[in-house]
Amino acid sequence: MTISGGHGIRRYKGKKRTHTDQYLGPLVQHEMNRCIQCYRCSRYYREYTGYNDLGVMGIGSRVYFGRQKPGILESPFSGNLVELCPTGVYTDKPSRFKGRRWDFNRTPSICINCSLGCNTVVCSRYREIVRQEARYNENINGYFICDRGRYGFFYAINKKRPRDARINGQNTSVQNAVKQAGEKLDAIAGKKGRTSIACIGSYRNTLETQAVLKLLAGEKGWRQPVFSTDPEMDKKLKTAVSRLNPEISASLKDIEKADFILVIGADPVNEAPMLALSMRQAQRAGAEIAVIDPRPVFLPFEFKHLAVKPDNMESCLGVLIKETVDQEIAESLGKDFLKLYNSIVCNSYENNKEIFLLAKKLQKSQHPVIICGTDIVPVSIPDIAADTAFFLKALNRKSGLFYIMPGPSAMSAGLLSDQDFDFENLVSEIENGNISALIAAENDFFPNINPARLKTVLEKLELLIIIDYLDTKTAQAAHIFIPAQTIYESGGIFINQQGWIQQAEKAYTGGLSIEQTGRGDHPPREFRNDIPGTDSISTWKALAEIGQISFDENRLAQIHPAFSSIDKNLLEQGTSINFENTDTGFKHQWQNQQAYDNSYMELIIVQQTFGTEILSSYSPCLQELESAPYFMINKTNAHELNLEQNDFLEIDIDDNINIKLPVKIFENMAQDIIILPGYRKILHETAGINKKMILKTKIRKRVS
Repeated sequence: MTISGGHGIRRYKGKKRTHTDQYLGPLVQHEMNRCIQCYRCSRYYREYTGYNDLGVMGIGSRVYFGRQKPGILESPFSGNLVELCPTGVYTDKPSRFKGRRWDFNRTPSICINCSLGCNTVVCSRYREIVRQEARYNENINGYFICDRGRYGFFYAINKKRPRDARINGQNTSVQNAVKQAGEKLDAIAGKKGRTSIACIGSYRNTLETQAVLKLLAGEKGWRQPVFSTDPEMDKKLKTAVSRLNPEISASLKDIEKADFILVIGADPVNEAPMLALSMRQAQRAGAEIAVIDPRPVFLPFEFKHLAVKPDNMESCLGVLIKETVDQEIAESLGKDFLKLYNSIVCNSYENNKEIFLLAKKLQKSQHPVIICGTDIVPVSIPDIAADTAFFLKALNRKSGLFYIMPGPSAMSAGLLSDQDFDFENLVSEIENGNISALIAAENDFFPNINPARLKTVLEKLELLIIIDYLDTKTAQAAHIFIPAQTIYESGGIFINQQGWIQQAEKAYTGGLSIEQTGRGDHPPREFRNDIPGTDSISTWKALAEIGQISFDENRLAQIHPAFSSIDKNLLEQGTSINFENTDTGFKHQWQNQQAYDNSYMELIIVQQTFGTEILSSYSPCLQELESAPYFMINKTNAHELNLEQNDFLEIDIDDNINIKLPVKIFENMAQDIIILPGYRKILHETAGINKKMILKTKIRKRVS
């Protein structure tokens, strides 16, 4: 969002006229000649979001809103300026010249670019999503949304989006593809047994899709569905889902009211941007905020950052608990808490003054909130975060617990996934010849398997069925490909990380937009009896037809007790899942941690605001905001490796994978850690990697 300052001059019918139009980059257009100087934009940008690179300047009687120097707007919430401005100084750039506001069909929907489930309004016209706006929801996003959610819809109108079904690379009808898929699955089940068929969903499925996968596995005798390509994430999600309940579950609105916020293993701006905006409001009201994370975390407000390696998070939290509560108070809280208190092992950070200072502030807190990530943290941390929230509640505090999950349907995936069968088991069973057919519903699993191993998997599979709306390498390799409808064409139910059930309405029927059918110029002049590009089907309907089962919302309660509270009449405003089966009290069993081997460094793949989330990465306007891939490393480690800023670092992952990227050096990150943003443009280089320990001898400065 680059903009330049200063006044320009245009000629209108031979007369000079000053103006202050600015280039705001790919998202927002600025036309200063409409400004009434209401100061809404600068107050929102500086006071509400906490970013300072846009403001008001003046000379004489002239007032100017913009940047002091040319550059890129820093705030990932700048798209809200479009809705804040009362006169249209700021306009939505991607939707300019697409029509007036009253020309659009406006439909309530849900943002699925992270796990928060922010409410949106989808604007469509001529079979095209034109823009997406914020829709007010008191407990989730309030009045605003982030730029990733606002502009993350272009995957639905991508010109390369697959519209035709394929069988062995040849185009066919969806009906024929579905029929052939069912027949071939029946043949494999008859020849090799029902357990030779497996299915995999994803965190971007609707609840209906995940439910049908679960029903198919049960009724057909297939392997239980897998919803994640990371077995460790499965365990963390199961823990997080089991520990949430109405007593401690916090909303974004609750976070705004907190007086102490402890963030464990999370980077809010990059993982769930609207969370950072809620934290900003708490900080403005006087809340103390601390972040325990190895990354060089940036937040648009003052906070305390403890750059702690993932393996040391448990000890760090142990010290915090023991410093907040002494032995006498622990005894007064009952046997369960005393048992937990005495079992806490804190063999690190015993003399860390920063932890002691945080503990003193936590002792004074009356409304603390624990925010816990699930991406880079060890398996034990979601449990410890819940225990910390419960012990604060036992101290008569109004405590809250807030998990950041890896996708819009991660909560339902955690409820429905099988503890005993995960992605690693699935791949191993394919390699061993025990699974011959695989159905993947909206899951691009290729980047999560080592290339050599992937080749074996593809050779072993007799049948690979892909149902998706993205043109991925996984989809291109399918024996049978079935084009799916997006959320805008089919609608669907989603459960956010708080357990809030919401429904996205169908925005339009689907099909190629007039712009595409007219090749970007005039609407097509030839007459046809059908709508081009509508030969697609919702994923759950495709699965139900393949398996020849019936499904409607009434069957959700049969699949899991948590869905018994679903009432379709209440979904427009949202309703909570049934928390009756969640765990309360203290659960984690503390253990002595192993000594850290300093001959290794840990490579961690992390998220960024733009470029790493799969759906928004298809947006051309957001692609302009992506950074080039790079490594992040601590200043001390950089000195050991003789690295300067922007030098190239080379890492041997294994015999087949070698990564060479420029390096950025930070002081505010943990030592012996290498951070790599998981940009989709380098997925082929990081295939099969999430976290990996690497010998320091395999890490070196690249000399050209």
